[in-house]
Amino acid sequence: MPLLKSWVASANDANHPFPLNNLPYGVFSTGEDDPRCGVAIGDMILDIAAAEAEGLIALTDYPLFDVPYWNDLMEEGPAVWAALRERLTALLAKGSKEQEAVEPLLVPMAEATLHMPLVVSEYTDFYAGKQHAQNMGAILRGSPDLPANWLHIPIGYNGRASSVVVSGTPIHRPNGQTKAPDAEMPSFGPSKRLDIELEMGAIVGTGSEFGQPITVDEADAMIFGYVLLNDWSARDIQGWEYQPLGPFQGKAFGTSISPWIVTAAALEPFRAPTPPREKQLLPYLSGSKDGLYNIELEVLMQPEGADHASVIARTNYSRMYYSAAEQLCHHAIGGCAMNAGDLLGSGTISGPDRTEFGSLMELSWAGREPFTLETGETRGFIEDGDTLTLRGNARGDGYTIGFGDCVGQILPAKAWG
Repeated sequence: MPLLKSWVASANDANHPFPLNNLPYGVFSTGEDDPRCGVAIGDMILDIAAAEAEGLIALTDYPLFDVPYWNDLMEEGPAVWAALRERLTALLAKGSKEQEAVEPLLVPMAEATLHMPLVVSEYTDFYAGKQHAQNMGAILRGSPDLPANWLHIPIGYNGRASSVVVSGTPIHRPNGQTKAPDAEMPSFGPSKRLDIELEMGAIVGTGSEFGQPITVDEADAMIFGYVLLNDWSARDIQGWEYQPLGPFQGKAFGTSISPWIVTAAALEPFRAPTPPREKQLLPYLSGSKDGLYNIELEVLMQPEGADHASVIARTNYSRMYYSAAEQLCHHAIGGCAMNAGDLLGSGTISGPDRTEFGSLMELSWAGREPFTLETGETRGFIEDGDTLTLRGNARGDGYTIGFGDCVGQILPAKAWG
């Protein structure tokens, strides 16, 4: 599919992340106005709540956009999702007869503050990147061998929806228990091995019933869209606590997402196959569509006071072993009800080359091999004041589908007691 031309001139730039082909969904505010739903088009935001109030968008006989989140639209299902996308395309396309009515409803993105685009119902994080899993095995156990179940099921754990925050929200270094290998007792204090995890987040749009399994194809149709996701990790806290039940405080202190939900419909031209299966999956994990997407990803780090950020990793979402639809299917297969607004983290995305590793744990090999930034500073893990940025783009025929940056700065641990 080539670039779709818009009367919003900036949307026609081949390198701009928000062309008419994209139309991602977010929540914004200006001045003292309350947050409201908006759609990114070029360097502008279309005020969807205002467009609905003006009668330019009428998908139901009741308002959908009088709330500062997109969950109400999600619950309407794929037919209404498609109708909105079709209507937005008609309003914003070059030559639209309604340009004069729509133009006053555009807000410059530079003047807007972005907020959480959804109310996160539940949050589940997976461990579905094969290279990452092998790297972690080599670092922690001295062997890249995968756990016995890894090639058969998407491994995951239920996290904290309350800890999911929008890009730009500062993250405080967490306090917690850690234990040195030669120590008799654990100690308490700020994490010394603070890390990121480069992930994609899939947002469930329509739910499933309690007790009712779903297929991979049904799961694929339930996914509303995707965001960039940084699952901040305190490796030392996690290393002490995770046996035998898995991550807890080492993950619960913060998960950052990008501010715009890129719809599954916008990503459809970029579908990519999952890799060849080393062991045949059980039949319930089979679907009829390619499950991954060709999305270029990069990680940048900027120390406090530095005049620019350094790219420390580049990889692609298609490196994953399990797709979001496979993860969602497995999540519900035992009867777990899925809800509109559920967020599924893909797991850390890493490629076979060291430049593609999606965490500092891998990039510095657990701090044993620190890497050097363009500023000349070295890092093993994140230091206070460091800002980490995730970026993602899918490249089409004369256009780019972007997510907006996923940014977080690490602040010192808060005092306790």
